[in-house]
Amino acid sequence: MTNPKSICVYCASSSRIAQSYTDIAYRLGTLLANEKICLVTGGGNIGLMRSVEDGTLDAGGEAIGVIPEFMVEQKWHYEKLKLHITKDMHSRKQLMAQLADAIIALPGGCGTMEELCEIITWKQLGLYLKPIVILNINGYYDNLIAQLEHAIKEHFMGDIHGNIWSVASTPEEALDIIRKTDIWDPSIRKYAAL
Repeated sequence: MTNPKSICVYCASSSRIAQSYTDIAYRLGTLLANEKICLVTGGGNIGLMRSVEDGTLDAGGEAIGVIPEFMVEQKWHYEKLKLHITKDMHSRKQLMAQLADAIIALPGGCGTMEELCEIITWKQLGLYLKPIVILNINGYYDNLIAQLEHAIKEHFMGDIHGNIWSVASTPEEALDIIRKTDIWDPSIRKYAAL
């Protein structure tokens, strides 16, 4: 069982998405604040990232943004957050994972999916052992989940790797899954080689 003190949320920075995604991101942020769970994000000031951040801050919660220098230079950062400024994208992702007791992936584009796939790989290699939840709003991740399952079926991943991530359809379900998911043992890396 996991009792998270912090959760990293991967999500889109696009501001052109449907309101239903924005509403759920805000609700997730509010839920984290109400549960006294610190939000960790990429520190951006638009899109779902801003929505989940505002949900947390508006409810009186704590929110940390991790953002690389070049994004701050472009003024893409959200000044209301406690910011950690990193040298580059690689150190950004590493610090976000280090700060988080669990990961939730909201819908997003290539950047969000890249973060999600990388943290799944880290868990497969025993480098990140904590819960990972795909919040599959409106079936957004159906195709990616099917691709991951196909990779297992075709033996590009082992059957055990299907336990690396969980899928939720609501913020409440995501948090419930995190609380019910055990931290993995580092010995899991012995299954990385097929």
